[in-house]
Amino acid sequence: MDEKQPAENVIEFENVKFSYPGSDGVFAVNGVTLSVKRGEFLSVIGHNGSGKSTLARLVNGLLEADSGKITVLGLDVSEGKNSLEIRRHAGIVFQNPDNQMVASIVEDDVAFGPENIGIKREEIGERIDWALKAVGMEEYRHSTPTRLSGGQKQRIAVAGVLAIKPDILILDESTAMLDPKGRREVIEVVQKLNKEEGMTVILITHFMEEALLADRTVVMNRGEIVLTGTPEEIFESGEKLEEYNLCLPRITEIINALNCAGMNIKNVLHPEELAEEIKQSFAAKGIKEAHSAEAEVTQINSAHEWDIDIKDLTFTYSKKSPFATKALKGIDLHIDDGEFFGIIGHTGSGKSTLVQHLNALIRLPQAEKKYRKKRVKKGKPAPVLPSITIGQFDLTNKKTDFKALRASVGMVFQYPEYQLFAESVFADVAFGLKNFNKNLSKEEIEKAVKESIEIVGLNYDEVKDKSPFDLSGGQKRRVAIAGVIVTKPHVLILDEPAAGLDPLGKKEIMELLHKLHREWCKTVIIVSHDMDEVAENCTKAAVISAGEVVMCDSPANLFRHTDELLSLGLDVPLTSKISAELEKSGIIINCDCTAGDFAEKVIGVYGGGENA
Repeated sequence: MDEKQPAENVIEFENVKFSYPGSDGVFAVNGVTLSVKRGEFLSVIGHNGSGKSTLARLVNGLLEADSGKITVLGLDVSEGKNSLEIRRHAGIVFQNPDNQMVASIVEDDVAFGPENIGIKREEIGERIDWALKAVGMEEYRHSTPTRLSGGQKQRIAVAGVLAIKPDILILDESTAMLDPKGRREVIEVVQKLNKEEGMTVILITHFMEEALLADRTVVMNRGEIVLTGTPEEIFESGEKLEEYNLCLPRITEIINALNCAGMNIKNVLHPEELAEEIKQSFAAKGIKEAHSAEAEVTQINSAHEWDIDIKDLTFTYSKKSPFATKALKGIDLHIDDGEFFGIIGHTGSGKSTLVQHLNALIRLPQAEKKYRKKRVKKGKPAPVLPSITIGQFDLTNKKTDFKALRASVGMVFQYPEYQLFAESVFADVAFGLKNFNKNLSKEEIEKAVKESIEIVGLNYDEVKDKSPFDLSGGQKRRVAIAGVIVTKPHVLILDEPAAGLDPLGKKEIMELLHKLHREWCKTVIIVSHDMDEVAENCTKAAVISAGEVVMCDSPANLFRHTDELLSLGLDVPLTSKISAELEKSGIIINCDCTAGDFAEKVIGVYGGGENA
């Protein structure tokens, strides 16, 4: 029998270097040599600025290398005549689906790529059918992309690339903005294309759990490939990953903690496998059933000066039009002064609409200048009107000082770096402060801006005169946050504050928020798709679905409702998945859903032996 021939290389990098204009000779990609085989699923991980996205853009000629050689399917990328042919075979899907939509109808958007590479009209129709079927979006062919959820938009973006019928699919942080359901949908499509269609996949990601799905993982640091191997091999090298500003997957952190306690747990990659390992370790010690100590729930000692009270909040977009969409359907929610509060929900659930009411970016009807109280017809009940109070501010009152409200309730939007606009970092951070308080002296403004910039971890003298657009992505986000906290708001609201950041960047942002919360910010509210992020940081959280609050509790209690949360298109923390598997065998682990507390509770049961 003939031996199986090794798969051919479809991408080859030979000592490739690339630097951006104005980078003072610092290479974004520095001497990279890499081969990717046909049909391979390769994941690329690394900190922000490590060169991952630059590598992706070099593959299909969106960027041109300074030196070295890149070939795609045997074609030299540096030769201009090959550009169109390479882009026929290597498609790239970027992070933000909204930035990739070019048409007002889904089928026109999917047709855009094939039309631009000269495919015949009859064949384009067939390709649209195939691509939409591949991503499970056939029924949305005649829909408007702007009315789709984030996950649906990203699947349409994938379909637009598939319609070119590429041999190579590159996803550059393509799931970063999606909720758990949307992320699962896109990854399932990609896995299907890789396994069933033999498509070569390069997945650039900050989600360590996504990297685990690949055949091979490459780690980049400062433009260089520093590690390569199977995901198992990569994540066994824990200390090295930390050197490169990355974090271990939570499952690996838990395994390491359990092994340090003498439990002899194998390095596994999935929660079901870890649950089985724990059960076997318990069985070897004679533990058949167990019940850990109850989880401690953080109690807030509230002064109630800045309580937030929301009652009967409804809101409809495009009211009195054919496109009317009811985003909020009678929200009732109370947030105590002093909470670190989480708001979670699927894309389109109403989370962002809700928080935009809290500093009157969307005003209640009664607070609108043209509002006039309607007469109630005899025998008819009076209409129920929404109300919101935040501390001393009544958001139903037209006479409320809304400028003072916005100085006291700071709002940081998703991807806040997109909000930067001024010529210098100083001017950007000072803008809100000057706007809210026109009586401040030059010295007072400078002192407040300096303090704000340094609170977010930047060197004031180094960045104050720089253009914010010359900073790295992480620095831009910090400047945007500084521009909100410069007024020292009592309530700070952040919509997906860690989205798109590498693991270390996420950790640093959350540490910054806790620092603000401890020192002077009464209440912090985060909107998040990351269930582990909510479990590890929030004292309490609310689940929003279809414009309604369906649950509100501490993370420890909230994430016990695994089936209900999954049915809402959400996820649960890793520890909840492992606990659910253990519970089937009579092992009850009552943790606060953080990796550290879970490991501590398991070790406690293990240490108790047969009497646990």
